[in-house]
Amino acid sequence: MITQDQVDRILRLNGNGLPLVSLYIPAEPDRVGRRAFLTRVASLLDSIRPLAEDRSLDHAARLSLRDDIAKIENSLEEEPHRPGAVAVFSCSGNGVYEQVWLPRSTRERVVVDADPYVRPMLGVLDEYYRTCAVIVDKGVGEVWEHYIDEARELETIRDRTLRKPNYAAGLGVEARVRNKADELSKRHYRRLIGELKQLFGTGRFDLLVVGGHSYEVPAFIEFFPRELRDRLIGSFTVDRETATPEDIKQKVQELVSDHAHQEQRQLVGEILEAKAARRPAAVGLDETLWAASLAAIRTLAVDEGAAAPGVLCDRDGLLARSGKTCPLCGEPLREVPDIIDELTQTVIDDGGEVRHIEPETELRAHQAGALLRFELPPQ
Repeated sequence: MITQDQVDRILRLNGNGLPLVSLYIPAEPDRVGRRAFLTRVASLLDSIRPLAEDRSLDHAARLSLRDDIAKIENSLEEEPHRPGAVAVFSCSGNGVYEQVWLPRSTRERVVVDADPYVRPMLGVLDEYYRTCAVIVDKGVGEVWEHYIDEARELETIRDRTLRKPNYAAGLGVEARVRNKADELSKRHYRRLIGELKQLFGTGRFDLLVVGGHSYEVPAFIEFFPRELRDRLIGSFTVDRETATPEDIKQKVQELVSDHAHQEQRQLVGEILEAKAARRPAAVGLDETLWAASLAAIRTLAVDEGAAAPGVLCDRDGLLARSGKTCPLCGEPLREVPDIIDELTQTVIDDGGEVRHIEPETELRAHQAGALLRFELPPQ
């Protein structure tokens, strides 16, 4: 599981005068197999081997690059067992090596620079919500982090509670005991909310869900300040003492999936509405490819099951469904098996957002659409 701490570490990486290698390699275990995966890794590393012998670089830089190449080769001897992509960031001269699994495929590439090349990684991770799940139960609050398809418990907050009271002494005692129990519950809720405000204040989480007994969850949510209510997407009933982590994970994922589908439908509606109102938007694969060729896409929406062959110009970045030569430079166009994959990677490289649309919407007939940065010139 890629954690926020790991992402933050990668963002802070710096070669400190030495070259830093960033490598991305897609993993499709069911399609290409281990041998093809290793061949692609070797090909990428071969493209930077000349730098390790380049006398214009000082000895320390060349030595660091040689060690980077050897270390990456050794660490990627086996292909991951699930589809997605592997990203590696290495600067051996500074003792830097980070390897992360990305849940979606990305274009294979290797970059040698002073800083890590993180845009493809951030472009993929931007599609996934980091969710905080809180389980409340009689003076105990469990805080969980859910991200992609993994979950881990961050902390458990425990506060004093009253044991089961004996009301035999009369109504006056019963009232005082009940008031004391309510005050202890409120104190626990305030402490737990203070911790949540601190977590969300750091930007660590996108969404919030709450679980617990049906009588306790609403009482807890009543104490939420505005900043937490804005992040809350739902709640669920669960018995903390009998539920397994997998039970909690499944309930959280259901809420997050429903929220994601709602936002995806909303985005499709925005694109279609903008197009109808003649605001900067593209609908349909041909128009969207043209917009990506001009780096005009701000937010791309692609139907989850969409795939289509196409062509591209390696010189000008033109994307199209068909053609022999580039109308911009006259160079031959290169055929690719899936132009939509090239479309998503181009948008990420240009700093745009990509959203894969999972539920069935009006976009399915068009395959792709986008909100644009500016009006498109005639194609």
